[in-house]
Amino acid sequence: MKIDILTLFPDTVGAVLHESILGRAAAKGIIEINTVQIRDFTENRQNQVDDYPYGGGFGCIMMAQPLKSCLDFVISGNEQRQISRERTRVIYMSPQGKTFDQETAKRLKSDYDSLILVCGHYEGVDERFIENCVDEEISLGNFVLTGGEIAAMAVADSVCRLVPGVLSDEQCYTGESHWDGLLEYPQYTRPEIWENRKVPDILLGGDHEKVRIWRRKKQLERTKNKRPDMWERFSPESREDRELMIQIEKESEAFHLNQPLAFRKMTENDLDAVLRITSEARALIKGKGFDQWQGEYPSETLFKQDIENNIGYVVTHGDEVCAYFVITDTPEEDYESITDGKWSNDLPYCTIHRTAVAGKYHGNGVFAFILDTCEKMAKEKGIRYLRADTHGKNKAVQHVLKEKGFRYRGNVTVLCEPGHETARQAFEKRIK
Repeated sequence: MKIDILTLFPDTVGAVLHESILGRAAAKGIIEINTVQIRDFTENRQNQVDDYPYGGGFGCIMMAQPLKSCLDFVISGNEQRQISRERTRVIYMSPQGKTFDQETAKRLKSDYDSLILVCGHYEGVDERFIENCVDEEISLGNFVLTGGEIAAMAVADSVCRLVPGVLSDEQCYTGESHWDGLLEYPQYTRPEIWENRKVPDILLGGDHEKVRIWRRKKQLERTKNKRPDMWERFSPESREDRELMIQIEKESEAFHLNQPLAFRKMTENDLDAVLRITSEARALIKGKGFDQWQGEYPSETLFKQDIENNIGYVVTHGDEVCAYFVITDTPEEDYESITDGKWSNDLPYCTIHRTAVAGKYHGNGVFAFILDTCEKMAKEKGIRYLRADTHGKNKAVQHVLKEKGFRYRGNVTVLCEPGHETARQAFEKRIK
């Protein structure tokens, strides 16, 4: 790909486009970017490139002759290198042009071997040059710049990075914003925690397929939220995209957090809220066919014991209690009867119990917040293992546990009312 930029400021433009990735690609001969001084092609002693407009008005207009002579020089050079006029595109950078986008970049890269980008200045260029010499006009958007140089550099950069060999791999640009009509997924690098903001756990787990699906969902989600104009034009072609879009739609209808989550020890003043959350959770579990919380478990008496033993906690969103949980470092007798597997070792561990989230807070990461909180509490105690159990049909809880780095270890048998399922899937996480 050969790009010539006709400009009054060739040194400035050339300095930018011959740095970094494009500069290295040009040094290797993969692309060629030239800047040509329009003023060198004037025909008077003053090297005049502009004059007053006919009919009056503010400012000056760039003259057609220097532009045409400069263009002829570049086209003549192309002919000597056997680059045909049909494979050359003359583009005037103009606020009146069609807005540049990724599809335009793809078209220019695939359809032409040479681009000639004309940078106007002052109040514009003589219309006769546009009519006679320009193949198309391109704009960066609905705004006006002092000259066309910034727009030309943007177009040159966008097109050149699509040329094979400029970037290290095709995926460097096919996964970026706008390539397939979507914005790019969020990116993170070290450190893992920065100003109390943590990298999403799914990116740390090493499961490449889960990471791929998460990134695709984020592309869809970001486009929907940030660029509704693009979202309206997007048409999903895969079943996966359609299913992810359904998930996103459901999540968008859910209650959203507008304050940070916090946690504290549960008190008797929290009992009414906790019992209400318990009732909601019990109804949900029963409705989904999980034989998990039977009878009145967990009861008000049990919660009072949790308070007395200093092991019960509530999660708050502002002044509202939105969840509760229990964490204890007392060995669990039920966990000694693990089957179909085994625990990592017999070292001290903390156990998470009686976790429930208020219905309107489902899908807001509250359970994940609880797991993170329990991990910090265990770590502060010097304990390196965290354990939990859940019903085998409770896929939602299992999914979050796995996302947070918990590993399935087997089944444990829990004490419950006669005639009910006693098996629970056991999970464990080693705290780094």
